[in-house]
Amino acid sequence: MPTTKPAKVTIIHPDLGIGGAERLIIDVALALQSRGHPVTVYTSHRDKSHCFEEARDGTLDVRVRGNTVFPAHVGGRFYVLMAILRQLHLTVDLLKEIGTTTTEDVEEIFIVDQVPACVPFLKSFGRGKRQRTLFYCHFPDQLLARRDEGGSLLQAVKGAYRYPFDWFEGWAISASDKVVANSRFTRGVVTGVFGKAKLGELSVVYPCVDTAAGGGGEGEKLWGGKKILLSVNRFERKKDLALAIRAYHGLGEEKRRGTRLVVAGGYDNRVQENVQYHRELDELATGLGLQTATSKTVISALSIPDSIDVLFLLSVPTAFRDTLLLQSKLLLYTPINEHFGIVPVEAMRAGVPVLASNTGGPLETIVEGETGWLRDAKVDADWTAVMDNVLYGMEQEELDRMSAAAKQRVEREFSLTAMGEKLEQEIEQMLSRERRPFHGVQQILALLALVGVVLSVAVALLLRLF
Repeated sequence: MPTTKPAKVTIIHPDLGIGGAERLIIDVALALQSRGHPVTVYTSHRDKSHCFEEARDGTLDVRVRGNTVFPAHVGGRFYVLMAILRQLHLTVDLLKEIGTTTTEDVEEIFIVDQVPACVPFLKSFGRGKRQRTLFYCHFPDQLLARRDEGGSLLQAVKGAYRYPFDWFEGWAISASDKVVANSRFTRGVVTGVFGKAKLGELSVVYPCVDTAAGGGGEGEKLWGGKKILLSVNRFERKKDLALAIRAYHGLGEEKRRGTRLVVAGGYDNRVQENVQYHRELDELATGLGLQTATSKTVISALSIPDSIDVLFLLSVPTAFRDTLLLQSKLLLYTPINEHFGIVPVEAMRAGVPVLASNTGGPLETIVEGETGWLRDAKVDADWTAVMDNVLYGMEQEELDRMSAAAKQRVEREFSLTAMGEKLEQEIEQMLSRERRPFHGVQQILALLALVGVVLSVAVALLLRLF
């Protein structure tokens, strides 16, 4: 039961797509809303055909702001700059809206993730003595930027371009009243990058899954009861989906008979990497002698020939993904140093054992030999061996024991209730203390000037190109 007086909660997230960060933000909103807190989600982009159900069906109050002046990118470049400018535009609209509804004594909580540009402005220009801002850190953006592309000159230019944004990221996050991370792994990385002195004591709030969802019956067996090995992740190279294909091929033709590898996940035609990587994976599989098929709808997926070894499912609907999980023998989670990784938790909720890289977040979610296995992602044979064991070596009684243990662990550590309780603890702590000091108005003015200069340079370069 809720222990905190209901606070007005405003969540700010840049793009409500169907990735792990978006799933987490939706769950944060659901967890707090279910505990009596009025929640509003602000975003600069929501495509109702490419977002989670709760973001479009009225379950949550979602408002799109900051999307009418600045594009998401310019010629496939300047994503970071545009994300900051779009969020600043959103913040202006937000401050106008809450200025007419918020009074000094209202307990108002802002929860921000991914892009911290709004945090200093909320701190400096927001109203109310009972206003607090929590920044949820998935991973430092500066560590996600690709700096090794091109020659040495291009890398130097990219480094110079990124420098002010890297500084800005730490400065903006430091304006938060509280910073939390999605795992102990991420907490260690964040502390190492920005320093404990700048951010204060970081807590860990694990992402969650709704344990009341995704637990229905299996329904009719898919593809005549084939044994399904499932990979769920975005079509991005850093997710290393190729490992699943290579390890599956390692089973050999005889042991692959009666099985199917399903590679499902987030796919957006607007994202060039998604398109290219899907093509690369298909070429890898066919080059290994595996028969492949690609489906964009459930109907086409269910009607593929029996001879298909590897099925690529692009942006699979949630309901069908849940059915896949319930009928899978094993979930393959291939990324190295994943910050948290919600998919293994979703699989354990369904009672499916997980095979994952022995790095990053999965070290905190998967218990070796009890709810799954942790293996070196650079050794394909180790992954093949686990697949072989699950498909042909383990007794059903042992698999049932792992299934029960997985469900219990999710209920205890990663449920919507567990997340709601932890978030309320963080809110209580913020409200019980004075706001963290931040004297950043002059810095904000300097930042606006800097953004103006960078934007001018970007426009000048584009004019030269065109």
